[in-house]
Amino acid sequence: MKLSPFNYIIFVLLPFVSLSQNKIDIKANFDITNKKIKISQTIHYQNTSQDELQTIYLNDWANSYSTKKTPLAIRIADEYINDFHLAKNEDRGYSVITSIKQNNEDLAFSPLKNQTDVLQVELKNPLKPNDSYTIHLEYIVQVPNAKFTSYGITDNGDLNLRYWYITPAVYDGEWQYYSNKNLDDLYIPKADINLEIGYPNGYALTSELDVSKTSQLPNNQLVVLEGKDRISTKLFLSKNSNFNTLQTDDFSVISNIGDENLEVIDKVLITERVTNFIFDNFGKYPHKKLLLSQIDYDKNPIYGLNFLPSFIKPYPNHFQYELKLLKIALQNYLENTLLINPRKEQWLLDGIQIYYLMNYAEKHYPNMKFLGTIAGFWGVRSFHAAKMNFNDKYILAFMLMARTNRDQPLSMQKDSLLKFNSNIGNKYKAGIGLKYLDDFVNGNIVENSLGSFIIENKLKPTTTKAFEAYIKSQTEKDIDWFFEDYINTRKKIDFKIKKVVKTEDSITVTLKNKRDNNMPISLYSLNNDSIVSKIWVENIDENKTLTIPRNDANKLVLNYNRVIPEINERDNWKSLKGFFFNNKPLQFRLFKDIEDPNYNQVFFMPIAEFNNIYDGFTLGVRAYNKTVLRKLFNYKIEPQYAFKSKSLTGSASISKTHYLENSNLYYINYGFVGGYASYAEDLFVRKLTPSLTLNFRDDDDFRSNKRQSLSFRYIDIHRDKDVSNVLTSNQPNYSVFNARYIHSNDNLINFNKWYTDFQIADKFSKLSFNYEYRKLFESNRQLNIRAFAGAFLKNDNDPNSDYFSFALDRPTDYLFDYSYLGRSEATGIFSQQYIDAEGGFKSKLETPFANQWITTFNASTTIWNYILAYGDIGLVKNKSESAKFVYDSGIRVNLVTDYFEIYFPIYSNLGWEIGQPRYDQKIRFKFTVDPQALLGLFRRRWF
Repeated sequence: MKLSPFNYIIFVLLPFVSLSQNKIDIKANFDITNKKIKISQTIHYQNTSQDELQTIYLNDWANSYSTKKTPLAIRIADEYINDFHLAKNEDRGYSVITSIKQNNEDLAFSPLKNQTDVLQVELKNPLKPNDSYTIHLEYIVQVPNAKFTSYGITDNGDLNLRYWYITPAVYDGEWQYYSNKNLDDLYIPKADINLEIGYPNGYALTSELDVSKTSQLPNNQLVVLEGKDRISTKLFLSKNSNFNTLQTDDFSVISNIGDENLEVIDKVLITERVTNFIFDNFGKYPHKKLLLSQIDYDKNPIYGLNFLPSFIKPYPNHFQYELKLLKIALQNYLENTLLINPRKEQWLLDGIQIYYLMNYAEKHYPNMKFLGTIAGFWGVRSFHAAKMNFNDKYILAFMLMARTNRDQPLSMQKDSLLKFNSNIGNKYKAGIGLKYLDDFVNGNIVENSLGSFIIENKLKPTTTKAFEAYIKSQTEKDIDWFFEDYINTRKKIDFKIKKVVKTEDSITVTLKNKRDNNMPISLYSLNNDSIVSKIWVENIDENKTLTIPRNDANKLVLNYNRVIPEINERDNWKSLKGFFFNNKPLQFRLFKDIEDPNYNQVFFMPIAEFNNIYDGFTLGVRAYNKTVLRKLFNYKIEPQYAFKSKSLTGSASISKTHYLENSNLYYINYGFVGGYASYAEDLFVRKLTPSLTLNFRDDDDFRSNKRQSLSFRYIDIHRDKDVSNVLTSNQPNYSVFNARYIHSNDNLINFNKWYTDFQIADKFSKLSFNYEYRKLFESNRQLNIRAFAGAFLKNDNDPNSDYFSFALDRPTDYLFDYSYLGRSEATGIFSQQYIDAEGGFKSKLETPFANQWITTFNASTTIWNYILAYGDIGLVKNKSESAKFVYDSGIRVNLVTDYFEIYFPIYSNLGWEIGQPRYDQKIRFKFTVDPQALLGLFRRRWF
């Protein structure tokens, strides 16, 4: 649909009948010693809407640090960062408002419930359309520690300030106010700013505002800053400022971004090239200074440049600095000129930023590889990752989320996004989406439209709807699919060439759209590697057949230039030669690689492990098909040689995954796992397990950590019989059907998880229930509670063996689920390994098993830092015996929760254990050496 220029102008200007003229005047006195700012402020705000306003709203984001219950505090805790929750009161900031007046009369005001950083103010008289109000505020801001959000006061007394004073909220037919969530996305109207700032001697002030007056007083300095049509007023007060200014005739760039130790002349040339690129595309910056800070970069880095240790330099220093400078310059330019709601419509700002980052790399560094200089190293250059261009990383990063069913719509509000999507995934999807649209429309229409849209809307309130109307006015093509499917949904893109019929002159091809969307796909015909033709195929409901000229083509390829973010490219081509032309060659690779869709890849990984003391160190090789991007079908074979048992051990698995969109049931996996290893000295176990797992989440809130899982499996165990150990039972071979339901809500402050487990075998059936709760208090005291109850529904096992019984302190693990290093040990250090399961006791008591039922309660709480006191109580019931009451207590040293802990028993049914002989053998340890488990500490912050 193409809009006439007149209709477009009406559409854009309708929400903004008149442009606002707002003013903010501030007198601020900085008491850095006491971390206070005393502020006297006047706000002049014009009502540009057609509504009459009796109540107005103000943003008081300095008060978002005031308690540990604010939206900011909750957001920080959601990402498993405990700095704010454990902070001392003097490290947190707040604001104290002493008065808000209009015409020297006090106005009634109050913070919103559950949003203490938003003020509701009642005006004396209604504010009519196009009229203005002028209010005067007196307040004090207590500056928070900078460690929470990077803004505040640093440990050496420097001030990094953003959102430090009160601002009016936007009203555009409805109030646009929301709380600070450390997303740097305050939405405020542009205003003329006048700041009169007094601060101590010895500090240097850095700001993007213009300095109109400076005064040197005996004990402090007075500076007056001014700016017209401003949004951002970042302010830095530093004892030893590291900001440098690069000045041209009428414009300067102020930056303290890490310069990779480049020479001054190199930095000047790079800065000129970056600013010229931006100005050529967006026009001149409307202000005299552009301020770029290291904080901006640390919060929004070039992902891919920062994942390696600092001593590894995959990219030339000038390239690394140039892209850092460009990214932050684009970010600040757009934030300060394109007046759009960043909480609700961030995708447009992100999309434009990434789009031009990609254009810049294509123009100035067309040969730069994804791996940089590492791509040319021997042993690396044969990898597919080494052949990828630098810009390929954008689709790769987005696919990390799309392939695991964790992607979210671009139009979703920013505070509802997973951290990975907010910082990386959605930014990249937006940028590559504009590239996709540009390739479809063709003729540089999108690139030109982006630049002209920014120029025409510079410093004017606008919306993504206005952008949609503008871009549609520039082309005759139907691009509704971009805004309806690509932007507003999380629908995936996946096409395949279903059928080809060829003649000497033509090719009839049937394309299949494997997903429910209306997005187009590019179809290329090739002669070897030369492009013969390219067409766009649109409106593929399910299947679509078309005929094209052959023109000596010998191959058809969908999405040949890989501009389109397709979730699966493995079925995108058909050869026109021979009968078996679609059998992809088999490719063998050493170590995991990024997927090459043109091959059936098999990867080999040498492995060295220590899984148990009976096999000792094992060496082997892992053969598998899993790439960096998740696949739906996976297999893995791991033969290993165990040096201690001098035997061949290992495992093999095969699985298939289905991801379901727009459903609480989002993941279904079924597969088969087999393994062979030692379980005691010269004794081996073979385990075969087919399984089915269903995972559930809240489809309306991906940030919620609430999860449910329902799993079914059949465990077939075949063991060498150990005649010397009665605990291993006289039934060496057995099979168990196991069903388990898990409900968890894993959070930093409040953690709770429960499961119910059912097992049935030939000679027994049992049912158990487990509940865990963990609370982190504001005092840094931690409370841990766990309850377990289990009962046999049937038990015909040998009464002389407790192999299948419930365990009080150390489960026998007859299902071979736990990572015991010495599962058959009765003495020695490996017998002291603690697994938090079943009874959960730490002391080894005289009734260690229950063959009828068991109930236990475990608790621990903080004494000091990572040292906790624990206590366990329970009832153990065996056949033909009365129930026995059991208890123990001691000290728990919690080095890394759930991963590395030490337990020191003190008092139990055995008496004062700490004074008994061989106390060192009573100490218990919990530890894991599984890298995947340790990576979970990182993943939970991002996903």
